[in-house]
Amino acid sequence: MTTTTLAVLVPLLPFLGAAAGLLLGRTAPGFVRPLAVLPTLTAFALAVVVAVRQGGGKAIDASTQLTPTGSVPIDLALYLDGFAVLVAVLVGFVATCVQIYSTGYLRDDPRYPSYAALVSLFTSAMLLVVYSGDLMVLLVGWEIMGICSYFLVGHYWETPEARAASLKAFLVTKLGDVPFLIGLFALAADAGTFRITGILGSVAAGGLDHPTLVALLLLAGVAGKSAQFPLHTWLPDAMAGPTPVSALIHAATMVAAGIYFVARLLPVFAASAAALTVLAVMAAVTMVGSGLAALAQDDIKRVLAYSTIGQLGYMSGALAVGDRGAAVFHLMAHGAFKALLFLAAGVIIHAAGTNSLAAMSRMTGLPKRIPDAYWTMTVALLALAAIPPFAGFFSKEAVLVAAEHTALGDSDVAPVGAGWIVLVAGLVTALLTAAYAMRLWLLAFHGRGAEAPDHGREPLSMNAVLWVLAVPSLGFGLTVGYFDDWFDGHSLTPTVTTAVLGTGVALVGGLITYAAWRALQFRRGPARPPMGAVAAHPDAAPSVSEAEAVATHTPAYGDIASAPDPSDPGRLLLGPLHGAAATGFHLDAVYRALFVRPVQAAAVLVRFLDREVVDTYVRGAGTGSNWLGWLVRRAQTGNVQTYLGALLAGSAVLAIAAVILSTVNAGS
Repeated sequence: MTTTTLAVLVPLLPFLGAAAGLLLGRTAPGFVRPLAVLPTLTAFALAVVVAVRQGGGKAIDASTQLTPTGSVPIDLALYLDGFAVLVAVLVGFVATCVQIYSTGYLRDDPRYPSYAALVSLFTSAMLLVVYSGDLMVLLVGWEIMGICSYFLVGHYWETPEARAASLKAFLVTKLGDVPFLIGLFALAADAGTFRITGILGSVAAGGLDHPTLVALLLLAGVAGKSAQFPLHTWLPDAMAGPTPVSALIHAATMVAAGIYFVARLLPVFAASAAALTVLAVMAAVTMVGSGLAALAQDDIKRVLAYSTIGQLGYMSGALAVGDRGAAVFHLMAHGAFKALLFLAAGVIIHAAGTNSLAAMSRMTGLPKRIPDAYWTMTVALLALAAIPPFAGFFSKEAVLVAAEHTALGDSDVAPVGAGWIVLVAGLVTALLTAAYAMRLWLLAFHGRGAEAPDHGREPLSMNAVLWVLAVPSLGFGLTVGYFDDWFDGHSLTPTVTTAVLGTGVALVGGLITYAAWRALQFRRGPARPPMGAVAAHPDAAPSVSEAEAVATHTPAYGDIASAPDPSDPGRLLLGPLHGAAATGFHLDAVYRALFVRPVQAAAVLVRFLDREVVDTYVRGAGTGSNWLGWLVRRAQTGNVQTYLGALLAGSAVLAIAAVILSTVNAGS
């Protein structure tokens, strides 16, 4: 088969698996798991073959037009460059791991067939975005991902938290998609085509008439999809969905789509210095704000969610300084260790019966209960904190190197100010990242108190996936020189300056957190669960599932101020910022005041007008018809003489009216 044919099969196979899984879910449930795993696994293998054949060389461009679409044609096009083939491998790899993991994680879930089909469709949509060479075809995959995320985040629809989270994710991302769609049309109007090759050629020739406007409109969609400030608030709440879904969304789909889109069309954004500056500021605020918020969260999944937001900020920062190689390199490294973090968190939730780090800090022996999750999560946290030689060190340093070059004026792609913004924010975030990674590790695995509950060994399908993901989390960064051809041909090797600074601040952040935790151990006392704690029922059966820990038990949303956790170093490190950071700096409250309440007030007004004004006219029309009917019924006496009299009277009236009208007309 040709490379183009294989590339077509990559997104097609998961789509067919999703369709078959939905059709056979009830009639032949034994086929559901093979249909979930095998098409995705085959797509991953084909994506590897496509990547090997492409080899980081010249981009492969192929297209066909099914039907004319007017002055700006829409083609079914493929565009396979080094970035596309590598990201497709990442998507296939993570999706395969998630599907295998889910066979054990949701083994008793009655809605597993629909879940598995939606995950396959989600994967297919992301692969369509990655391989697409036409922006309108890319938009199809972009929107399908939004729909799939709505259903997957709301998988535990029995709980109000899951329903609210799925609706919030859908609405916030759609809020960004509106200007995104307008930006796509404006870009196509300037370039005369939706084809990516045509757009890049038009940018190179200076054919964009409104580069700043187009770039800012597109950035709104990217901010929504990739959870960048100020449209990031949906991602922490999306943790109400199953943990494997969180791993897929955070590591390889949905949030990665916005970063990949900007990387694919970076020359469009680089045509406007203002757009790159806006992107740099957005990335800096996202990085630092999410790092502070992660340091205050109690729910283990919300810590990882804010961590994802911060790492996406690094990727946006790399794009803001014009280095898409560093951005995609960090995207791939982050995909490996973030998938591992979430899937290991799922094992911890199963074993501990809770999402709450405060509750875990009151348990001992958890590492002995789940040694696979303990060791693999340790590897992933070291990669997240960018400690050498783990993958996160090399990819994060690539971002800092790119920012350093721009800040020192060695790059003419982006403004010098954007480089300084990203560099300073990146170093601050490196310190915060190491701090909340150390905090999570200490609270989850080094608690004091009662023995951790013994819920038995986790399924092999779950533990095996953790070790598979640990391999790239540890070793992917060591291949940095090998992939230079895929990443625009320039080296991503760290420099001494950024390596020392980045590693130094990370070590400082980890050591300070450890010292604070040790100091707090001496004055630890009883405390109520802090906000966001989700605890399993004390009488829960062994092998507690997330559905039991989350969907059937009431979250203990206590007041942060009145429920201190004495063993939490985050409270000591943040001080007066802790309360605000725990609630995401009250951004949801701001949105509620600015948007939700006015919309609700408008809805109340519309309801009033509908009932009291519109319905009044409707009721009046009905009442008038009733009265007219009553009069007509009164006239129906059954007396022929009455009817003749009325007929003669009517004829007389008509005759008189005719005489009067003729007289008036004659006089005029």
